[in-house]
Amino acid sequence: MTRKRRMFDIELPQGQETETFPTGKVEDDEPRRRGPMAAAITESAESNRDRARIEAAIRAENDALAQEHVRMKKAGLIVDMIPLDAIDTHKLIRDRAKGPDFELEELVASIREIGLSNPIRVEPGAEGRYELIQGWRRLSAYRRLREETGDADAWGHIPAGIAARGDALEDLYRRMVDENIVRKDISFAEMAQLALHYAMDPLTQENDPEKAVATLFRSAGYQKRSYIRSFIPLVERLGEVLMYPQEIPRALGLSLAQRLQDFPGVVAAIKADLKDWDTRSIKDELDVLRRYAGQGGDDDPAPARPAATPPATGARARTTFQIARPQGSAKCTAANGRLEIRLPRDFTAIDRRRLEAAVASLLDQIE
Repeated sequence: MTRKRRMFDIELPQGQETETFPTGKVEDDEPRRRGPMAAAITESAESNRDRARIEAAIRAENDALAQEHVRMKKAGLIVDMIPLDAIDTHKLIRDRAKGPDFELEELVASIREIGLSNPIRVEPGAEGRYELIQGWRRLSAYRRLREETGDADAWGHIPAGIAARGDALEDLYRRMVDENIVRKDISFAEMAQLALHYAMDPLTQENDPEKAVATLFRSAGYQKRSYIRSFIPLVERLGEVLMYPQEIPRALGLSLAQRLQDFPGVVAAIKADLKDWDTRSIKDELDVLRRYAGQGGDDDPAPARPAATPPATGARARTTFQIARPQGSAKCTAANGRLEIRLPRDFTAIDRRRLEAAVASLLDQIE
């Protein structure tokens, strides 16, 4: 027996549209609602992209700052407060003559009142130490202030530009020279002394002080370099007895240098007059030099050329040579009354008795 399906009539309201429900994928202009997991993944990806952009920007900025730091360091523009006791002054031989430095007193007073306006310049050394490149007088002034006041907090550190290592020694000397040439008061004796020290420095390649003048004072004019060369024999032969060589005027120095060449006995005579005269003034010393230079007046005796002394044909005023040693190259200078050895080694660390025995043995061998 078959069952009949019943049919029902459904009446729809009039005036209303029938809602249809299509099957399959629906293209909808409105955004579809995402689930919590999808939203979290999307937000995490966006956050990672933002973080990557920020990190890339930070890295680029750090690279730029690092390059700028290297540039400023190489130019000596990085300034820090350096302890005075951490600064060495061995690398460059200074051109300062022995004796009182009146300008240093003025510099000390100025720094005490208004501070240091121009930092010194150093380069990093070993074990946290620094080597002075420029500013010997400024460093000396700070050390004087610390000694006089006992205030290590105020004067125990000095502003210093820290330069990158690697500059050639010749360039460092030239910078020091050019800085000092700007000072109007630097004397020909000081410049001649620097040429002598440069030639004797075991780390330099030049042995001849007159050739060192051309290297160091390249910025100076030809005439000025000629004057410096004329002062070299004066400083070389009398430097150990002169207290005020920086006070010698150009004309007096040139006349005296010529007199030393013409009359070999003048050197011994000047040394005899100045020996043990520690209380002499600038005027006293210059008066002695003027007398032997023939500038002391008609009543002053002029030294005569010894008749028994034959002309020194082809004689050399000094002899220079180098000897290779484990510590480096020993630069030796032999002159009349002086034998000097320059070696990059601290001889004060050697026992005095051992040092005396070595020097005595050397003198015995060359007798």
